[in-house]
Amino acid sequence: MNNKKSGSTVHRIAELAKPLCNELGLELWDVKFEKEGTTWYLRVFIDKDGGVNIDDCESFSRPFNKLLDEVDPISQSYVFEVSGPGLGRRLRKPEHFERFIGEKVRIRFIRARNGEKEAVGTLVGYSKPNITVRFDGSENDEIILLSECAYVKLNDDEDLFDI
Repeated sequence: MNNKKSGSTVHRIAELAKPLCNELGLELWDVKFEKEGTTWYLRVFIDKDGGVNIDDCESFSRPFNKLLDEVDPISQSYVFEVSGPGLGRRLRKPEHFERFIGEKVRIRFIRARNGEKEAVGTLVGYSKPNITVRFDGSENDEIILLSECAYVKLNDDEDLFDI
């Protein structure tokens, strides 16, 4: 995939989506334009306090799909999808990290760190290009370079199956 092309496409789509999100009381969480097999996917992730539901996705999707048809910002064919970011949402933007300080995160490292490829802890701080995390079982905060992480996402494993 041509990342430069994808990046500029993502930026254009985000700029188109933000006004509609604001109008509907939604937050534009993320935009991805990626190829899976032979098919391109345009994925727009929306959010709001309390989470989004199917009605929110439909309220955004219908007018935005019309706008995409009018503006035609993507030359090739693609599948358009709208959804919420989910419980285990990836934190990618500065505002994501700032919003979830104090929350549990799961970090997958590119290379093993202290013998581990993955760790769970509390996000204590953010200052680009670093996050500060207090890993479970530790009393000390650790500064982690985001470039060392395959991903940082909210930890969605706790209490999901406790009945």
